Amino acid sequence: MSQAIISPEVLKWARLRSKLNIDMVAQKVNVKVEKLNEWETGEAKPTFIQAQKLAKTLHIPFGYLFLNEPPKEKADLPDLRNLSDCHFEDFSTDLQDVISDVKFKQDWYRDFRQERGDDELKFIGKYSDKDSSKVIADEITEVLNLTIDDRKAVKNWEEFYQLLVKKAEEIGLWVMKSSMVGSNTHRVLDVSEFRGFVIADSIAPVIFINGADAKAAQIFTLIHEVVHLWFNSSGVSNIDFRNDKNSIIDIREKKCNEIAAEVLVPEAQLMKLWNKVLSVSENADNLCKYFKVSSIVIARRALDLDLILVEEFFDYYAYLVEVWKEAKQKMKNNDGGPSYYVSIPIRNGYRFSGDVLQNVYSHKLLMRDGARLLGLKPATLAKFAKEVGVR
Repeated sequence: MSQAIISPEVLKWARLRSKLNIDMVAQKVNVKVEKLNEWETGEAKPTFIQAQKLAKTLHIPFGYLFLNEPPKEKADLPDLRNLSDCHFEDFSTDLQDVISDVKFKQDWYRDFRQERGDDELKFIGKYSDKDSSKVIADEITEVLNLTIDDRKAVKNWEEFYQLLVKKAEEIGLWVMKSSMVGSNTHRVLDVSEFRGFVIADSIAPVIFINGADAKAAQIFTLIHEVVHLWFNSSGVSNIDFRNDKNSIIDIREKKCNEIAAEVLVPEAQLMKLWNKVLSVSENADNLCKYFKVSSIVIARRALDLDLILVEEFFDYYAYLVEVWKEAKQKMKNNDGGPSYYVSIPIRNGYRFSGDVLQNVYSHKLLMRDGARLLGLKPATLAKFAKEVGVR
């Protein structure tokens, strides 16, 4: 069988880029580790079939393996992450593939919205870093039509998140959420790498939420990314509440955190409801149920408003870390979740999914193209359309 004259340097680059060790790749390609090592050193060459398996396993185009040197990849979005506690320097293959997929969909959706005659969203880029955080937070709250009664009307964090998504999409934003790359359950997104990202656009601004994150945490990430749009600012975030007021992180990220906190936990209300007699834990437990945000958001807000000491905050944070570990284990043991067809509009965005279906069934878009936009097979798209009553 003929050999594929691949580049050893590109093969090793692709494996390291994929964050897979040599044993895992060898197992997936069904060869011995020694053989894979020979391919990486150039002592031997794979067959074309083996090379195709390598490209699929490493999530790269097949043609990459035949380049003389690794391609120069640049981050598609500004990296706004605070990387003090994690080992990610560059975007992982999974994150890059998700960003590329979202950008592909955004290109189509922007053209569609323009052709439909949608107006540009006036609030995109309305403010700068010099503007008052309180003023911006008040405007976002008003534009979203977010009230205290909204919090009282929902039962839990999940319902509050869904309400916020609905309000965001009603004003023209586009919210996607997934815990994996496409529908590949073997490529789960890493929360320690990123919690969300936003791609600013005056016609089709899109927010992507890492669905692998805790539900309560997704609420803050969502509003954090919404704030970015008021600055017309794109980027990848991994919000960390441990950063103190003097920590070296992106100034825009600090500003967005500050505004998001005011939207979700208004200072005036927190100051009124905070009970100085109770502990940080007791206050956080009580108020997170009232504001429908995570207890760490309450604690961090209390720290920033000088209601608690730094030591109190970090002691409470250490306690929560253990709570989160137990909760994460329970999530692993829980097979529950939305049905497949329910997950499609969550993953792609409700309005986007509806607009794609409308275009397919009004014969403005080929079935195969609509399926590609939704990350489905044509037959699955037809079943999805029937499920939601679009034919």
